[in-house]
Amino acid sequence: MEFSPIAHIRSDFGEKFGIPRQSGLVEELTATVIFEPPFRDLSALRGLEGFSHIWLIWEFSKARRESWSPTVRPPRLGGNQRLGVFATRSPFRPNPIGLSCVRLVEVGQDRELGPVLTVAGADLMDGSPIYDIKPYLPYADCKPAAVGGFAAQPKEAELTVDCPPELLRSVPEEKRAALLAVLAQDPRPQYQSDPTRVYGMTFAGLEVRFQVEENRLTVAEIDLPPAGR
Repeated sequence: MEFSPIAHIRSDFGEKFGIPRQSGLVEELTATVIFEPPFRDLSALRGLEGFSHIWLIWEFSKARRESWSPTVRPPRLGGNQRLGVFATRSPFRPNPIGLSCVRLVEVGQDRELGPVLTVAGADLMDGSPIYDIKPYLPYADCKPAAVGGFAAQPKEAELTVDCPPELLRSVPEEKRAALLAVLAQDPRPQYQSDPTRVYGMTFAGLEVRFQVEENRLTVAEIDLPPAGR
């Protein structure tokens, strides 16, 4: 069985570092789904506008490996405990398939690109291939009594973000709230807590560097990334 991408996503994350750990955690994030030429047919989306949320079935395209491991170290547990790969949402899987529930903001039409979907809360890196789109059905997909195992509750956004106004002004106005929300989620690996370390992530074409001490994240620089990145 062979699959071909029907679309790719355009998001503000050029690298894996900094991407929210699950979809829907940062509602301020918006992204667009751009269809491949064979699928740029608006009739394929007829009726989709009636749904508030959709499922994206996609590939962890930067996590491809020749082999696989039956156990992984979930960041949620600090990277110190191994669990079965099928008990986690690790990107390192026998088949690197991702599944994300996102809010459908708009079904649009571009003169050159054809139908374009705007979505909110996506946890995909820019350029990730999408293999299918399905509507979210509340009566079937929502299970209020479900048990969430070791990840039963979302990790709270624990950090207070201190970003000097002169730095924040270098970010496009419509992207500022999303950047601050992403930083508040604490993008660091959960096993790192060195207050002297300067972390860097790309967001909306910018390089954002920051430090974290206790529960406060301080943005040190926001600039264009080095040439060649």
